[in-house]
Amino acid sequence: MFYDTAADNHGLKHNPFKALIVPRPIGWIGTRSKAGICNLAPYSFFNAVSDQPPVVMFASAGHKDSLANIEETGEFTCSLANWDLRDQMNLSSAPVLPEVDEFGLAGLTAAPSTMVKVPWVKESPAAFECRHWKTIEMPVQPGKIPYVVVFGQVVGVHIDDRFIKEGVVDTGAMRPLARLGYMDYGVITPETLFTLNRPTTGPDKRTAEVKPGPWDGVYR
Repeated sequence: MFYDTAADNHGLKHNPFKALIVPRPIGWIGTRSKAGICNLAPYSFFNAVSDQPPVVMFASAGHKDSLANIEETGEFTCSLANWDLRDQMNLSSAPVLPEVDEFGLAGLTAAPSTMVKVPWVKESPAAFECRHWKTIEMPVQPGKIPYVVVFGQVVGVHIDDRFIKEGVVDTGAMRPLARLGYMDYGVITPETLFTLNRPTTGPDKRTAEVKPGPWDGVYR
């Protein structure tokens, strides 16, 4: 099948776009207003965009509380949502009033940050402390909700020591969640994680080969 995204003529029960761009990390964004009210919300359009310096982004459909707080304070956190916290993550997405603290609503602990004034989820296996870098308004289709993309530079990282083994992060053991399409989610487990060695090129840069077996620990 083929469909024109402007015409939205896919003929399916629901727009399939988000079911095709998968999996997507979940940005569990923590913010605090100038009045001191904390907010926590999961965003399905989230990812890292660079590591030197480390920068993350998330996209908000409309001007939500997270965006308003970041505009006020210039700071936010992003906690890793995993299998053990799936219900809390889902509950924190409820469209409650701005004065409601979703940390308390979801029964989570607001852990103090080191570099910013916004808390992160203490129960999370990892979290990022971020300072706002830039906000970009996306193109708007007639009759659709406008999206805004927020970029933040990561200034501090928290990692639960239980998930550091032999000098590397055991991602599979964390069991992080991923957003799929519709109301579907996925989870990374030790059984579904695999490694590949990056290819090396020949002297003439016209051929390439890959060392067989699991990752040998060398970045190429």
